[in-house]
Amino acid sequence: MDPVPYDEWRAGAADPAFSEWLRSHSEPGWTAVVTHPFAASITRGDVSDDDMRRYLVQDFQFVDSFTALLGAAVASADSFESRVPFGRFLGETATAEEKTYFHRALAALGAAPEDLLSPPLEPVTADFRALMDEARTSLDYPLILAVLCVAEWSYLGWASLAEEPLPERFVHREWIDLHEGPEFRAWVGFLRGELDRLGPGLAEDGRLRVLDFFRRAVRLELRFFDMAAGG
Repeated sequence: MDPVPYDEWRAGAADPAFSEWLRSHSEPGWTAVVTHPFAASITRGDVSDDDMRRYLVQDFQFVDSFTALLGAAVASADSFESRVPFGRFLGETATAEEKTYFHRALAALGAAPEDLLSPPLEPVTADFRALMDEARTSLDYPLILAVLCVAEWSYLGWASLAEEPLPERFVHREWIDLHEGPEFRAWVGFLRGELDRLGPGLAEDGRLRVLDFFRRAVRLELRFFDMAAGG
């Protein structure tokens, strides 16, 4: 179905934000991602070790492409004020907390060193890395924002559904904590805010290109969870 043009859509929208236009035009895939049974099993702590290991091994293969995409955001952002949060996140989270978590969690799940360094890539993993690389090499800031926003906002979506008490095992609990809480919410708010700032000023073809990247990322997130669940 063709999307409703943003200017027409926002005239009757309860939340006229550009990021909300992107999200709403990515349904039903968006809701399928944030309510995915595999994500829900992480929040309950009852996902099997084999499934969690397969999921994290494949997810770890995004670290390099995701880090490079953050670097492209620093390079392509339109102001110093916009560059700073990317640099901060790159240094504090993408290259430290998550990398440390991956190594500890995969060791606890019985993964071998080669599972981190050079595992066979699932088709969806290769496709998602290709989308990240496509956005990165474009050096088109709104396109980079679209892919980053889906990756982070959708994870906040499922992690925010976790109920207390969180799982006792750190493999599940810390993965939830990495994608929830005030700092991560602020980070997602920043990404959405940048899209909300820039989107209305784009020409219609530019808005549709951002929507295309956003939708493609949502479809890949859904495929990734389906893969993790054995689908």
